[in-house]
Amino acid sequence: MIELREIDTDNLHDILRLKVAPAQEPFVASNAVSIAQAYFHRDTAWFRAIYDGDTPVGFVMLEDKPDVPSYSLWRFMIDASHQRKGYGRRALELVFAHVKGRPGAKELHTSCVDAPGGPGPFYEGLGFTYTGELDEDERVMRRPL
Repeated sequence: MIELREIDTDNLHDILRLKVAPAQEPFVASNAVSIAQAYFHRDTAWFRAIYDGDTPVGFVMLEDKPDVPSYSLWRFMIDASHQRKGYGRRALELVFAHVKGRPGAKELHTSCVDAPGGPGPFYEGLGFTYTGELDEDERVMRRPL
């Protein structure tokens, strides 16, 4: 049973211990950096731990701007030991459902580094397509909701 849970003092250290595979480290910031950024962007950051039952398996963070409206997948990771088990796909389905319920939500954006081993093909498999835009050195993608 995959669910998205708030991060608090009881589970913070478990979430901070989650790591992607070493080859994936160039593609996503650590959960510690992401949580710190979330606290400095409290007005727009929405973040959750990804759990399978009582086991933490990943982390997700959105940039949530309902007044614009604009919604972006800011961070997403599944721990290396839990990858290729379907957790990522199921967690993002929960994220899609959450964003659909936000004011004016019609699509979800993300961006990724275009490099071998990057997450682009995974996102494409979930319905994201490249927009042709760049955000710094990352290619922008969008997915209709």
